[in-house]
Amino acid sequence: QGQLAESGGGLVQTGDSLRLSCTASGRTASTVRMGWFRQAPGKEREFVGSIRWLGGNTYYSDSVKGRFTLSKDNAKKTVYLQMNSLKPDDTAVYYCAAGGASADLTSIRAYNYWGQGTQVTVSS
Repeated sequence: QGQLAESGGGLVQTGDSLRLSCTASGRTASTVRMGWFRQAPGKEREFVGSIRWLGGNTYYSDSVKGRFTLSKDNAKKTVYLQMNSLKPDDTAVYYCAAGGASADLTSIRAYNYWGQGTQVTVSS
């Protein structure tokens, strides 16, 4: 059994910042990497970024590169998604996920565990 607990979503204006947190427990805490995805109404869930527990290697989608930053605290089994320069297009439910060492870390199939999601709304 494992759980991912997300927090930090909310309503902000264009250009503002938000930080999302995701804490892993149980089996999710022993996975290789953590990922963030987002899903806007009527759209498919899309990859945002990923970070490895060991080494901290990160990878971002082109749409957030340079604006979003992933970090982690191994002792707290928590990963953070710092989102800066937010745009209305960033509005979505953001999901934290935990997975293994898949070659395609941008695929939802690479992740075994998912959080409940947290809403991020960016007003224009």
